[in-house]
Amino acid sequence: MAVRTIDVRERVMARNDEFAALVRARLQAAAVPTFNLVSSPGAGKTLLLERTLADLGRELAIAVITGDVQTQNDADRLARHTDRLVQAVVTNGACHLDARQILTALDAVDLEATDLLFIENVGNLVCPANWDLGEDAKIVLFSVTEGEDKPSKYPKMFRAARWTVFTKMDLLPHVPFSVERAVELARAVNPSLGFLMTSSVAHHGLGEWFSFCRAHARRGVGV
Repeated sequence: MAVRTIDVRERVMARNDEFAALVRARLQAAAVPTFNLVSSPGAGKTLLLERTLADLGRELAIAVITGDVQTQNDADRLARHTDRLVQAVVTNGACHLDARQILTALDAVDLEATDLLFIENVGNLVCPANWDLGEDAKIVLFSVTEGEDKPSKYPKMFRAARWTVFTKMDLLPHVPFSVERAVELARAVNPSLGFLMTSSVAHHGLGEWFSFCRAHARRGVGV
């Protein structure tokens, strides 16, 4: 008897790409620039978004969709800094968000009144690299408390990203981490990567990050 093999992963990814196309069409129709923030767990995505909402929330209409494995703790933290709805997606154990979840979450977002949308993905440098969410670009956060060789260990994520935001720069004097070496390794994987240096605790580099957000918001220069 012949053996028939079904590539389940291929079918699931193809279905996700269909949902991603629907997400992208909705966002483009509303002219809302969208960034997918990805990182290892604990790299500082939520704190960076807290600072962004607190400092830019009155200037820019920023919407956030945040993913977490089991809780909506990150969404609750962010909601304290904005009067706009922060849409929480609890994945119930899944290590990434998918495009269907984003499409559903968009139903609660007033895109016509949104200048910039951030998707805070689940903390993981493997799974989210494979899933198109319909975003304009991925931004990978890279904490100085991690090893410099993260780009070499997780090349697909750094190839998929358009920008890298170094975080926790205030800790640099206390950890064996070379920013220059990390940038070198990241550029070896993706020569077109842009870089920002930040510390959300010490507020270092946040002015440059805020300028980045202003420039890429709907009424800015575009992505």
